[in-house]
Amino acid sequence: MGEHYTAAVYEHHVILNPNPTIITDRQSALELMNRNLDIYEQQVITAAEQGAKIIIFPEDGVQGFNFTRTSIYPYLDFIPYPDSSTWNPCKEAYLFEDTEVLHRLSCLAQKNKVFIVANIGTKQPCKHSDSKCPSDGRYQFNTNVAFSDNGTLVARYRKQNLYFEDAFDTPPEVDYTLFDTPFAGKFGLFTCFDILFYEPTVSLIKKYNVKQIAYPTAWMNQLPLLSAVEFQRAFATAFNINFLAANIHHPSLGMTGSGIYTPSQSFIHYDMESVDGKLIVAEIPVIASQNESYMENITKSDSNMQQNVPGFLMDSNTCHKEDKNIYCRKTLKEVQQTFPIFYGEMMYDNYTFMPIMETEGSIHVCSNTLCCDLNYQRFVLSDELYALGAFDGLHTVHGTYYVQACVIVKCAGLDYSTCGQEVTKAAGLIDFQLQGNFSTAFVFPLLLRSGVTLDFADHLGWKNRYYFMHKKGASTGLVVAGLYGRWYEKD
Repeated sequence: MGEHYTAAVYEHHVILNPNPTIITDRQSALELMNRNLDIYEQQVITAAEQGAKIIIFPEDGVQGFNFTRTSIYPYLDFIPYPDSSTWNPCKEAYLFEDTEVLHRLSCLAQKNKVFIVANIGTKQPCKHSDSKCPSDGRYQFNTNVAFSDNGTLVARYRKQNLYFEDAFDTPPEVDYTLFDTPFAGKFGLFTCFDILFYEPTVSLIKKYNVKQIAYPTAWMNQLPLLSAVEFQRAFATAFNINFLAANIHHPSLGMTGSGIYTPSQSFIHYDMESVDGKLIVAEIPVIASQNESYMENITKSDSNMQQNVPGFLMDSNTCHKEDKNIYCRKTLKEVQQTFPIFYGEMMYDNYTFMPIMETEGSIHVCSNTLCCDLNYQRFVLSDELYALGAFDGLHTVHGTYYVQACVIVKCAGLDYSTCGQEVTKAAGLIDFQLQGNFSTAFVFPLLLRSGVTLDFADHLGWKNRYYFMHKKGASTGLVVAGLYGRWYEKD
């Protein structure tokens, strides 16, 4: 195993069935899927020519989406448990029926000597004695498959957290899926919406200390907090891992945003204009599994780093008028008397906001048990409204999960009612330190700049039960800076 390897992800403009709810036959289904697999073949060849050892394709990239349980059936491959035998579909296509897609992916991996991760629909017969067996006598799964560079099927993962996918079943038990590679060690697998949940995502990373994740997704961007590249970056940062994310490309559906992320670099594609797919190839470092993960480290005192962080939020009792620190010019009490707290909907949740009105200062908002503090200095007083928002509660739209969030957002207009709306352009240059007294150890740092470009915080960490993010000296406008906490136990 070397110090670096070359990885690829492909953001695929999937060819869709125009009438996905209409019943068709296997041959017609295969004709459509082979049109998508023809594009996959071109990308595998191109990636391999550039030295890629592994390539990731997106969720729903072979068959598309918006099927019913019945209409998707002709698109489903049968898949045996990969750990029950060593099966190479390219060499042994005769062993099982309805494995044409697996066969083609296996041959692509074997011919080009590259690991392939793809997402397909699969079927598995079940008996009515199985209490979870559907009434039609079969399970239908949203499945990631991984092939080694000789075409062997080395892993299958069945999506746990379905996102309004009537065609598929939740697996009877949670899959914790890994596969081994000679160039980077173990990879973990999960899919799309799984990224927001403890099972299997956090369990997989913690239990197996996985440092490389292959992540097929079909993600509809939701600004300001859940744009694809924004949260993919936050996830790689939070867990200190290499994260290989392949999204569907359908701008008309708000779907774009793929990347190869290391703890310190991002190679991304985000394009709401072109209809073309995009191959991303990058050389990245191997992260050794024995390295302590970020999530294991966050509850430990990191006082040496904290003491060197300028402008850490001071208690108002220690703030004096002669203090030259920009973060200590106004006490929280003075600011709150000047600017009103207001409430607004963001990401379908009711946030508590306070406007950021002056060139510098400190402001403070709370929601339930979460309190968020912001020290800031604005260098460009543009005609833009920014606000600090806090939310501590159960999110219940498009999924149910508990969120604690402290966020700086650029509002869509100058009216308070526009705070929390989707924004992609900004001019405001703001140095800041943002912190919150989170009740969860799992905090994902979001930092998005104008044009949906990514940035890194100068410092992140815990101090006296507060998690903070510090950033100075940006050259492009701030769209959102946030600390997005997931309190899994309260889901």
